[in-house]
Amino acid sequence: MVLANPLKVSKNSLSSRENLCKLLRVSDEFLSSVLALSPEERYTKKDHVKKAGGISRPIFNPHRFLRKLQKRINVAIFANHYVIRWPHFIYGSVPNQKNNDAYDSKDYVSCAGRHCGAKSLLKVDVSSFFDNIHQDIVFSIFNSFLKYDEEVSRVLTNLCCHNSHLVQGGLTSSYIASLCLYDVEGDVVERLNRKGLTYTRLVDDITVSSKSLSTDFTFALKIISDMLTAKDLPINESKTKVFRTSTEPLTVHGLRVSFNTPRLPADEVGRIRAAVRNLESLAAQPGYRTSHSYRHDYNRCMGRVNKLHRVRHNQHEPLLARLNFIKPLPSRRDVNRAKDMVARLEKDFVTKRHTHWYKSRFHRVMERLIVLDRVYDLTSKQLRCKLRKLRPENEDVIDKHE
Repeated sequence: MVLANPLKVSKNSLSSRENLCKLLRVSDEFLSSVLALSPEERYTKKDHVKKAGGISRPIFNPHRFLRKLQKRINVAIFANHYVIRWPHFIYGSVPNQKNNDAYDSKDYVSCAGRHCGAKSLLKVDVSSFFDNIHQDIVFSIFNSFLKYDEEVSRVLTNLCCHNSHLVQGGLTSSYIASLCLYDVEGDVVERLNRKGLTYTRLVDDITVSSKSLSTDFTFALKIISDMLTAKDLPINESKTKVFRTSTEPLTVHGLRVSFNTPRLPADEVGRIRAAVRNLESLAAQPGYRTSHSYRHDYNRCMGRVNKLHRVRHNQHEPLLARLNFIKPLPSRRDVNRAKDMVARLEKDFVTKRHTHWYKSRFHRVMERLIVLDRVYDLTSKQLRCKLRKLRPENEDVIDKHE
């Protein structure tokens, strides 16, 4: 039987604040201190990130204590397959769905794959999705869907919202956004399925496809619009459109879907190949492979080449081989920088090894040593010996049963 809506599979609940503290492995005093943070203390607004179409969105960086709690909420609840089973039509910021002994991928490629063979598409975009997910919806997820105690649900809502709504940058925001239609979306999907239509949602991008070229999407758009309106989620009409193979190649999340499996557009493959050629030209310049800008360009190019692997393109292996031949090289400055970073970890080990920032710095050093290995292998080995004694404090695995 196909799962219609997200399903809470755990029989357990959180009946008190004390139980919540046990689940998150913090004291009530620590929880109280985080709840007492002012809105200005909880989040720091970072630079706006531009999306397609020139629209910018502010990104908020959580306070390190709030980040700690949000991360544990994700591990204990949202990403825990013993607690929530996600339906087949939800993709993006949710864990791969366990299916017997294997896992079904929930990334954008798998989402596009659901629409392969389509001849017409309806794409629906929700305006300012996170900003329009009000704390009342978040409370409903904890209280009505997860069946948590009212006080517990209020506390969790408080920890996950900022100024009465979700924000980009909150660690729990994408999971909650994927759950915000938990009680109504399944019915819409089933109604569309009866019409021979396929529905998927990747965070705020809704796609409906048909194997017919002449499909009228009026009904589909109406019931999707009604569903979103009931949750006070406005449709971005300028980005909500119908596409047909008779006018242009159909793409879903940047992948062509007119085949049996998702494919990158031919011009995108050409751009990736050109990026590799450009990087090879840069690598030929004396000393440039040791520069920071080359390292940045290399990592960006590697990410694009790896997209080819995800869609099983035959150009992945030859392009990867070419990149492996021109890997970034370390400079003496990298050696000195790595030594300084290790020295600061030694200084902070006793008092800060349990913090997120210490862990982040530790892993940045480890990444630098990968580059150092290519030339300064002895120095790298010596620094690795020191780092073995400076590992961040291990977090206990959160009980997979609530």
